[in-house]
This record gives sequence, C-alpha cells and structure tokens, in this order.
Amino acid sequence: MIDNLKGMPPAAEKGCRLTALMESGGLAEVDLSEKQPNFTRRRRLNVRRLKTLCSTPPELPENFHVFADRHYKKKKPDNNTVTDNFVSDDQVQLGSSSEVKKVSESLVTCRSHGSISLIGRRREMEDAVAVKPGFLTKGSRKYDYFGVYDGHGGSRVAHACRDILHRLVIQEISEEEEDKDDENIINWEKVMGESFRKMDEEVNEEGTEMATMGSTAVVAVVGEEEFVVANCGDSRAVLSRAGVAVPLSKDHKPDRPDELDRIENSGGKVINWNGHRVLGVLATSRSIGDMYLKPYVIPDPEVIVSKRSDADEFLILASDGLWDVIPNDVACEVTRRCLNSQMIRRCDQQSKSHKIDVQSSQGVKESLAAQAASFLAELAIGRGSRDNISVVVVELNRSVCSSTA
Repeated sequence: MIDNLKGMPPAAEKGCRLTALMESGGLAEVDLSEKQPNFTRRRRLNVRRLKTLCSTPPELPENFHVFADRHYKKKKPDNNTVTDNFVSDDQVQLGSSSEVKKVSESLVTCRSHGSISLIGRRREMEDAVAVKPGFLTKGSRKYDYFGVYDGHGGSRVAHACRDILHRLVIQEISEEEEDKDDENIINWEKVMGESFRKMDEEVNEEGTEMATMGSTAVVAVVGEEEFVVANCGDSRAVLSRAGVAVPLSKDHKPDRPDELDRIENSGGKVINWNGHRVLGVLATSRSIGDMYLKPYVIPDPEVIVSKRSDADEFLILASDGLWDVIPNDVACEVTRRCLNSQMIRRCDQQSKSHKIDVQSSQGVKESLAAQAASFLAELAIGRGSRDNISVVVVELNRSVCSSTA
C-alpha cells in the first residue's frame, strides 16, 4: 500500500536474483551477475524466456510460489495498447505456481488453474496466495477454494489468512448445518462474513505485535453449479462471461462515497496524503487486522453469489499490484489469448527463427492458466506497477474461450 522506493538501486543494476521459495522449505538461487555485451545478454534472456514458455513445465509441489527480486530499465510503459509481444527483452520469464498437472484429478469444478506471486519493485514480499482444490464436499456438491491476500505493514497477516481462512469457512459451514433442516443450502453471505470476522479476531489476539499489520482478502469458492466471491479491501475478482469482463467485487477505497460516509460517521477521517488514506495512513478502507485503525477500518466482506453459466470462461483474482495498472477488460483479453494458446503459437513461431526445439505436449496445454497468470504479472511490471503482484487464474470453460476468440 505504501511505496518507499527511494533506496531502490538504479535500473542499470547488473543482472538479477531469482529466489524460489517452497512451503516444503526448499531453496534454490540463481545469480545472473556476469557482465555481458548488451546484444549477447538480450539474446540469452530471450532464448531463456522462449524455453520457459514453450517447454513442458516440471511438476511442482502444491502451493509453490515464485518470488522475484528484479530491476528493470526505466521505460515509460504504453498504457493504451496491448499486443501479444508484451514481455520485453530485458525481462526474465519466471515460472509460476501451477498445480495443474499434480492436482488435475482433484479439480472438480474447473478445467485448470494457475497462480503467481512476484515481489516486483518492492523491498519485501507481503502478498500470499491460497489454492485449495476440493477443500469442501457438501452432500454431492464439491467446491474449490482460491484466495489472494495483500498484506501491509508486514507479511504475517497475509500468511495467516493463507493458512487459516479456508479452515474457518469450513468450520462456519459445519456450525451452520446444525441449525438448518436442509444441509445442502449454504448461506454464503453469513458464512463468509463470520469467517472474515473470526479471522480478524484471530489476528488481533496477537496484540501489539501485529497491531499495525493487516491484509486485504479476495476469496472465490467455486462449485459445480455456483461460485461465491468475498472481498475485503482493494484486491479484486473479475469474471469473463461470453467475452465480457464482469467485476465480481468493488474495491474498498477510502474515497468511495459509501465508505467515506461510514468512516466519518465512525469518527474517523480520510486524508489525501499521497492518495486518499484512512487517517492519512491506509489506502484501503477494509482489511483483516489493522487493530490500531478500528473502528474506521473493518473486516466485513462484500459477498456475491452467482449461478454458473455455460458462457463463463474464467476467473481472475489479483492484488492491486495488477489492477492499479491493468483495466479489467485488458486483463481478460490477455488471459483469453493465453487460454486459446495464442501466446504459445506465437512462441512457437519465434522459437523456429531461433532454431529452438519446442515441445508442444499435453503438459503445455494443461498449464495455460498458469501461463496466463504469469503473462498478466509480467505485463503489470512492464506497465510500471510498483507493488507486489499476485494473480490467480481459474479456467472454467475452455470451449467457450475458444469460441469467443
């Protein structure tokens, strides 16, 4: 939320450092620090990018995330046009947290999914992503869970949401069953509201140690017949339906008229200090945590429940590091091209000119959602995003994506 980039090294910093962190505790480092002529370096990075995009991705453990600490040449991004070739030569294509191959059998509500988290131009990684295929079975109905959490003041609240919030949702549904005759009916608005509030209480119990930390949360529970989106903060969920970008959440910004009235009625104030902020501090009006800003900042989510349609193509969940620089319709267009394999075909053509052997196998097709998440994150960096960037793409209906291309 609060950018402090004065200490950032110049864009001419030599090389880049990639760090891959896995929940299993594994660590791998690649240090590309050797000085090379510009032409050679560009060609090497371009070849590496093509290999990454076109080769069959290895199987990765669940919840694998890639954090990249990189510096770029300062170029003014073009915010008016989007083309297929939006990954520049001086960028290294990163892997993404694609669990498509490993958990494809447990994906009960969607064709595939992929996610990525990048540190971008920030000094600290404060985002977190949760992907829980088949996290809930309700009678004959099964549900998958996806969440993006954008922390501020530190990463601890975002990590706590990643590890706990989906469990609180299950717990709340179980408690609701005891009070209802029809066990198949779920009051999702109540379930999500109580789950978010309990998550907030869980964080606040840590006391002063985490009093100045918080996190936004956008969650999607996808079932075979419906999907539920709960949002608290300025992360966002967008659905592509029949080629049209449909926002499933509305950002909780302090200058939003209803949010501004709520804050002022609670005795708070919104100050324009490098953007509208609650008490001149926080750039979002709702979040989990941030005990020192209560009651002006609340954890109550806005919940949307929608029946699934045959025209539904895919869902995009992302932190504001993406949405600050990429409109909804552009994000959906880029994702649709990736899911239609247009990016892969373009990569095939480029690789032939470089005499690179490209393996076009079923593994590549299964990772299209992960490729889409990676392309969106790279595009956001190219357009000047200065925040952490986390993206989750959930492919709902591949045939529809192809028909609307």
